[in-house]
Amino acid sequence: MDDTGGGSFVAVRRVSQGLDRSNTCQSTSAEVVAGSAAWLGRGLSCVCAQSREDDSRQSFDLTPAQEDCLLKLQHRLDIAYDSSLPEHQESLRALWKAAFPEEELHGLITEQWKEMGWQGKDPSTDFRGGGFISLENLLYFARNFPESFQDLLRKQEGDRSMWEYPFAVAGVNITFMLIQMLDLEAVKPRNLVGATFLKFLSENESAFDLLYCIAFKLMDHQWLAMRASYMDFNAVMKSTRHQLERELLEENVTRLEDLPSYALLTR
Repeated sequence: MDDTGGGSFVAVRRVSQGLDRSNTCQSTSAEVVAGSAAWLGRGLSCVCAQSREDDSRQSFDLTPAQEDCLLKLQHRLDIAYDSSLPEHQESLRALWKAAFPEEELHGLITEQWKEMGWQGKDPSTDFRGGGFISLENLLYFARNFPESFQDLLRKQEGDRSMWEYPFAVAGVNITFMLIQMLDLEAVKPRNLVGATFLKFLSENESAFDLLYCIAFKLMDHQWLAMRASYMDFNAVMKSTRHQLERELLEENVTRLEDLPSYALLTR
């Protein structure tokens, strides 16, 4: 991803491409910095990562099971959203039905998508950074934690800002943030956070999707705690990432459901 894109972040006023990888599996220790303007515009950028210089000196070996599961996940990361594919179209329609079950969708390109927090009438333009997996993540969230999904979509909890983050675009950012945090582009994990996640992944093939749900709910929790408005989005994402990293390394966490922030989710 680069910073040359021209998309703009949609602040919501409250009224009532595949990753480059060479068969790799690697996670770096990183500091979060502001990134791609193509995602959220020049004022509010996607949360990306810069590696520290000493990352190359660390590595964690993988078991055969971990390597196999990671390769499967990396295959998912490589799939770009393709609006010409029927299965991608159906997934997008399924997301709409899960979000607004009582409202008929009038087309895959329609102004209705802005209600969900996409930047324009064609959601496919927002999937360029996160790929098809970012749609899969949203759909997994909607199907497995529908109450939390609806709470975040409709901003039903807490004392909200007059100008809120756009739900769907924030979701794509969370997918990308997790890819960066776990450094899923690389050959083998180079920090403890990435290595720890791979243990969870080898025991639960949906670990990335579940961590996504936890991260999204935690992000909203941090948003409310920080009394944030749309210009604070990057700061909230940085705080969310740091909190996730701390929780993943807690000694008593043996599965993702043990993370303290998992308790924020409701079905």
